[in-house]
Amino acid sequence: MKEADIEKRAVTAIKSCLDGVPFIRVKQIRQHKKLGNLKADLLIDFQVADGPLRSIVAETKGNGQPRLAREAVNHLVRMKNESPGVYGVFMAPYISPNSAEICRKEGIGYLDLAGNCLISFETVFILREGIQNPFSEKRYLRSLYTTKSARVLRVLLMRNLEWWKTQPLAIEAAVSLGQVANVKKLLRDREWIIEDTRGFRLSNPQDLLKEWSENYSFRKNTVRNFYSLKRPEEIEEAITRACLELDITYAFTGFSAARRIAPAVHGQRVMSYVSAISKALLERSGLKEVTSGPNTSLILPYDEGVSYMMREVDSLRVVCPVQLYLDLKAYKGRGEEAAEAIWKKELSTLW
Repeated sequence: MKEADIEKRAVTAIKSCLDGVPFIRVKQIRQHKKLGNLKADLLIDFQVADGPLRSIVAETKGNGQPRLAREAVNHLVRMKNESPGVYGVFMAPYISPNSAEICRKEGIGYLDLAGNCLISFETVFILREGIQNPFSEKRYLRSLYTTKSARVLRVLLMRNLEWWKTQPLAIEAAVSLGQVANVKKLLRDREWIIEDTRGFRLSNPQDLLKEWSENYSFRKNTVRNFYSLKRPEEIEEAITRACLELDITYAFTGFSAARRIAPAVHGQRVMSYVSAISKALLERSGLKEVTSGPNTSLILPYDEGVSYMMREVDSLRVVCPVQLYLDLKAYKGRGEEAAEAIWKKELSTLW
């Protein structure tokens, strides 16, 4: 939304919020009002019962992520210091949980354009949660977890201790300079990176991977299912041998990879990314395509980035731990348990 639209909706949202309390009467709402040396996006004058005239100063942002929330909160705190008695409220179309926590810690209220809020001072306490928000962060998340953005995230997560500048990261991830800049901005808004003269790196890889796994879709890949009478280990060896003979790029994922990295993981399903599924591959691997009861899945990846930093374990090529975690998380139940095993064995030590 444009800035003018956000401010217009913000006026409606805060008036609706305060009018919903019987003993609060809104007198006037002014935009871009200067208080001392600072300017408030909104200045709301109101009365509580028959008490004296009070004021709320509101700072509006087009994005409710932590970096912008912190900027708004700092501005509101300065305004409170210059004009004692006013109460500060941060407003945005959608306010993330982390941003809400930033506000709470500094004694600042918050209100999104759907009406979810926390406004608390003296005898006034307004808490509204769970209102469906048409301005949710889905679009923001789509930008952060697109195919090209995912390439950048894999590099940052797998090489988390390294400092990156834009050009080297773009080369490593095989994306444009603009793509890296966009991902960097989105991560900065979430306060998930730290920066200095050496470049930038992730400050919170755990939360990034958790959120990515919640927004990752394994279905973007093309999956074909097969059956073989062989044991899982024999199927994997046959696929490996056939791919090497036919010059097909492959990398095992799911339980095939997890069993070798974390032996405590149990799962019989064979899963492997392959660059092609040819008749020769199926014949040499002894696989028959089925519509039910498969024990093997061959996956044509949605993007070649899934093969980033693949490695060999027990003579089998497997995807990197980040990709493995994402793929396992996509399988409810036992897959999620296996993902946690990979987290403990590989990723917790990596970060």
